[in-house]
Amino acid sequence: MNMKLIMAVIHDEDANRLMQALNQGGFSVTKLASTGGFLRSGNTTVFLGVDPERIDDAIAIIEKECKSRRQMTPANHPYANVAEGYIPYPVEVTVGGATIFVVDVEEFKKI
Repeated sequence: MNMKLIMAVIHDEDANRLMQALNQGGFSVTKLASTGGFLRSGNTTVFLGVDPERIDDAIAIIEKECKSRRQMTPANHPYANVAEGYIPYPVEVTVGGATIFVVDVEEFKKI
């Protein structure tokens, strides 16, 4: 059986909506909680076993449900003349979107 594995790292806020859309599209999804390195924000990694002819369909759903967006978040900035050393201030960052990997599956068994 020829199959592909799609791994998509997405923002936590998009996870439930994405999983629902993928299920409605006929895809089975496995979800894992993960943590991103940038801003230590919560991420979700989803895994889908997909027939090669359905890869574009799955990626289209991921692209639709996981759009990038700008958001304000607190950040710490060192100031040399402040005794505490850090003062939090808001910065605008891009969140959301998806990092998608598609790999060949050598063997697939569902038991």
